[in-house]
Amino acid sequence: MSGHIVFLNGASSSGKSSIAAELLDSLPGPYFYLPRDAINSMRSRTRTPQFGTPEFGEVFERTVRGYHRALAGLAAAGNGVIADHVLRPHWLADCLEVLREQEVTFVGVHCPLPELRRREQARGDRPAGLAERQYPIVHAHGVYDLECDTSVHSPKECAQIIAEFIAKPGRSQAFQRLTH
Repeated sequence: MSGHIVFLNGASSSGKSSIAAELLDSLPGPYFYLPRDAINSMRSRTRTPQFGTPEFGEVFERTVRGYHRALAGLAAAGNGVIADHVLRPHWLADCLEVLREQEVTFVGVHCPLPELRRREQARGDRPAGLAERQYPIVHAHGVYDLECDTSVHSPKECAQIIAEFIAKPGRSQAFQRLTH
């Protein structure tokens, strides 16, 4: 038995975590919320190379690839999983390969750049300009099963739209289209 992955992809501060929190209460059956940031936070601090160095980049790439495999492992064991990611093209390619046996509902979480900048500044816990650097890359592939705009809909409304989509038969075709 294989589980289902709800894969939320969007720039930093787009609302993925807030949607995921709502999804945990609205999806049928148990789901695990596994954001990429949670995997990053599990890494040792004292033995990790300094951010911005080539050595850190290597560690970060291994971390992200491990995250993809953790998603696959949880789903392969029959669990529902909510993923929260900021995809770069080579990470999407890795996900398409690693998650090929899983059912993935691929959700684009959008928000206009001015609003992302405002949210990022209000949060104060992200490097300035992070969302702006991610913005032109994160949705470049252009194919999703479903998209939501968090400047138009609340996290609860987005979660409801996603839950309604998941309840329909024949869902989740984006990963197959991107693979071919």
